[in-house]
Amino acid sequence: VQLVESGGGLVQPGGSLRLSCAASGFTFSSYVMNWYRRAPGKERELVARIGRDNIYYVDSVKGRFTISRDNAKNTLFLQMSSLKPEDTAVYYCNALLGTTDYWGQGTQVTVSS
Repeated sequence: VQLVESGGGLVQPGGSLRLSCAASGFTFSSYVMNWYRRAPGKERELVARIGRDNIYYVDSVKGRFTISRDNAKNTLFLQMSSLKPEDTAVYYCNALLGTTDYWGQGTQVTVSS
């Protein structure tokens, strides 16, 4: 199993970024996929989750972030808009396969003027 994130960077407040996670080594379409983030000095936080028929967002990103997936390309996305400094974190792609959590290496998102 491999998860590879990309798309992070430095953006000004109010700006947008789109994160991608390329997945391989498992049947991507069959599993719930997650985006987590870890901000400096804070616990890791579930940001968004996408299953076959449902989507979850943490309250702090509702209306600003959109999670989606392309099962034909085994890719997970997180479109982030109206970014705030408090969104600054390392963002991780995650898949729970059975009882094993798999993580990408993370991609840094910094929101600053």
